[in-house]
Amino acid sequence: MIRLRNRNADPARFQGEGPDGAERATFAAGCFWGVEAAFRQVHGVLQTAVGYTGGHVADHARHAEAVEVWFDPAQVSYAELLQTFWRVHNPTTRNRQGFDFGSQYRSAIFCHDASQLEAAIASRDAEQQSLKRQIVTEITPASAFYRAAERHQRYLEKHGHPACAATIR
Repeated sequence: MIRLRNRNADPARFQGEGPDGAERATFAAGCFWGVEAAFRQVHGVLQTAVGYTGGHVADHARHAEAVEVWFDPAQVSYAELLQTFWRVHNPTTRNRQGFDFGSQYRSAIFCHDASQLEAAIASRDAEQQSLKRQIVTEITPASAFYRAAERHQRYLEKHGHPACAATIR
C-alpha cells in the first residue's frame, strides 16, 4: 500500500508556483529534456520545468531527472498527462532509458495528492495490460523539486531538436 505522506512537507521546498488555477504534476521518465519536450506539446500544459526530485538531500543525490508540469485541468486531465507519460518512455526498464542508465533515469510518478495517487495506480494497472514485461515505474508522494539550471530548461527547443530519441516508444 502506498501512503501519500510527504517526506519533505515544507512547502518552501517546492520551488515556484504555477499559473492561477493550474494544477501540478511531476514525472520522471529518463532524460528530462525529451520528457519536457513531449509534455510541452500537450494542449492545456501551461508551464514546465526540468529538475530533480525523489532523493533525500538537496545535492541531487539519489534524485531522478524529472519534469514538473503545470496544467489547466479544464483543458487537459491528469489522466491524459499519464497517457503521455506512458507513451514517451519504456516503463519496464529499471533505471534506464535508451543510452542513459542510472537511478537518476528511473521511471516515476510523483503524486501531489490522493486523487493523483489513485489515478496513477489505475493508469499503471491499465497500461500493464498491454505490456508483456512488468512495469517498474515508482508511484510515490511528491517531495522537494529542485529546478535544474536555466541551460537545461527547454533544452531541445533551444537547440533545434524536435525530440529525444529515447522518448519515442
